[in-house]
Amino acid sequence: MKTDLSTIDRRRFLRGAGIALALPWFESFAALASAAELKNLEKRRRLACFYIPDGVPMPLAEDPAHADWSWFPHGSGQNFTLTKCLEPLEPLRNDMTVLAGFSHPAVRNVHGHSNADQFLTGANTGGRGDYRNSISLDQVFAAQAGEHTRIASLVMSTDGGTGSPRGTQTMSYNRNGRAIPAEHKPKRIFDLLFAKSDADAARKLALSQSALDDLLEDSRSLKKLLSGHDQKTLDQYLQSVRDTEIKVEKAKRWMNIPFATVDVDHLQLDVTPEDPRNYLQTMYALLYLAFKTDTTRVATYQIGRENGVGISDYLARAVGFKLTHQLSHATKEPGGWKNFGIYSRFQSEEFARFAAKLKATPEAGGTGNMLDNTLLLFGSASSAFHLSRNYPLILAGGKNLGFKHGQFLNHIKGTPAGGPWLGGKEPYQLEATYQDLPLSNLYVTMLQRLGVETESFADSTGANADV
Repeated sequence: MKTDLSTIDRRRFLRGAGIALALPWFESFAALASAAELKNLEKRRRLACFYIPDGVPMPLAEDPAHADWSWFPHGSGQNFTLTKCLEPLEPLRNDMTVLAGFSHPAVRNVHGHSNADQFLTGANTGGRGDYRNSISLDQVFAAQAGEHTRIASLVMSTDGGTGSPRGTQTMSYNRNGRAIPAEHKPKRIFDLLFAKSDADAARKLALSQSALDDLLEDSRSLKKLLSGHDQKTLDQYLQSVRDTEIKVEKAKRWMNIPFATVDVDHLQLDVTPEDPRNYLQTMYALLYLAFKTDTTRVATYQIGRENGVGISDYLARAVGFKLTHQLSHATKEPGGWKNFGIYSRFQSEEFARFAAKLKATPEAGGTGNMLDNTLLLFGSASSAFHLSRNYPLILAGGKNLGFKHGQFLNHIKGTPAGGPWLGGKEPYQLEATYQDLPLSNLYVTMLQRLGVETESFADSTGANADV
């Protein structure tokens, strides 16, 4: 099959027998690209938001576990030390900011497990009954960035669908406050990303033993027309797709794990450590390829649902524990903080792996690397046990967007509170000893630097200029 660069459409696909595989940008395309397309590449900006449930380890300062297993760093400003929870992110120290002292005002006195619904919206979703949500941060950006890509936004979660009020399984809400169903099946996401939009191509890709086998002839023809640099890029890209395809196949076992019911002891399910780790790595790998091919510039991934509901509660099996949610309740037991911290470290490892891969990838048609033009928000809407204040947050990437990193911004101006719950009133029911900043102030800054013209979001009172 002979390939002529001039015949490759704007979205650029390799094609086999009814199969289409999205390609990344090549410098060899520059001569064929319009001025508008080149300008679009130069202004390319991306956003990905990640949510972890159940809060994070926050032992008190006098607790021996505080030195190693407190999620928040020790110190402040540029003089901070990451504990073992966030230690895997040390190589990315100058590409990230850890934040303390932010939360959404409307839900500060609500049980922490009820708050994932409003993490990206800031809406007053309350603690019980019906509520009205509002548009999420990612969808505000997608309304602008989505016009340049085949998929306006990629919405993912480990549990899939929408969940229920205050038990959401998606982070994304449209302009009417309606939950956008999340994709959780890696094969479905793989096909969505790499099959061209017509149903026949998607069907054939889904039935194909390997998405690459039928495309190699086309890739060989294309390779002859590419520069040496682009040939290397193509080889690396095809290998990345192949590696991801293998992960997708392995992840089928994870997708076959049944949900727990009241009549089933789900502690006895045959889940190996490789299953959840491979699944999480596969979801990150799919997101990387979606960004690399410019199939989308906006994504959310809710890593777990709150309150130990759903298949995501088995993710702790990756590091030798039975259920994730139980770790946050067992911190009063001997070794409890360490166990919870080991799981938090696992989450940090996989997030760091994804961010490092973006940093190692040059920005095609632009300057710097992909991480420089990608803003990553990683965090939760609860911190200490069921506490709806002082959200644990990491903001990474976006150096080309004006973000300054290498710091721990602790707006509490002291050591974040915490400790195990020993009975009585829960932390979210106690009167606050400090006043958090509105998280929506940070969201205003994020949107502005992503190129969205706005002065407000949700209940913001301004922008946060410290990042």
